[in-house]
Amino acid sequence: MPDTTGPVLPSGSLARSPQPVLSTGDGLVLRPWRPEDAPAVHETFQDPLMRQWHLRTSDSEAEAAGWIEGWLKEWEGERIAEWAVTDADSDRLLGRVALREIVLFDGLAKVAYWTTAAARGRGVAARATGTLTRWAFEEIGFHRLELLHAAANLASCRVAAKTGFALEGVKRSAFLHPDGWHDMHLHARVQGD
Repeated sequence: MPDTTGPVLPSGSLARSPQPVLSTGDGLVLRPWRPEDAPAVHETFQDPLMRQWHLRTSDSEAEAAGWIEGWLKEWEGERIAEWAVTDADSDRLLGRVALREIVLFDGLAKVAYWTTAAARGRGVAARATGTLTRWAFEEIGFHRLELLHAAANLASCRVAAKTGFALEGVKRSAFLHPDGWHDMHLHARVQGD
């Protein structure tokens, strides 16, 4: 049975070109990951806040290097797109921003981010998320971007609000963290917001 509508984004919308480097215009760069980022990623995941809000832990730099290798391959599969967020002058790693669970046919993806301990409180996550969101809507043509975070993660909720992601609801007991089940806030932006 044929579909009644065509794809919002055709296959190849991402992978037909190399993953871009994006500038926030205010001192941050979103760039593809590099193998030499592994020590900084490993160090970031030793932070207790990362362990609180993220299910992954990094036991070694080699493990972090394996993640990076996987992140680099994901671009071609068009299901996940990951960027390192770095200082424009020093290239020091400050965080990560990503489009996850990409469904090109529906023009849909989920935004995810984290920051290093040293970068917190400086607007890094909001600036990177805003830049990625503009690129996803204006350059690629996504229709809807969602952002999901633990309801107890107030800092993440502030990032969502600062970047124009409207709170659409609470997914009750939706995500298992090491300390138990968490309610999750669902935020979203749609093309034209």
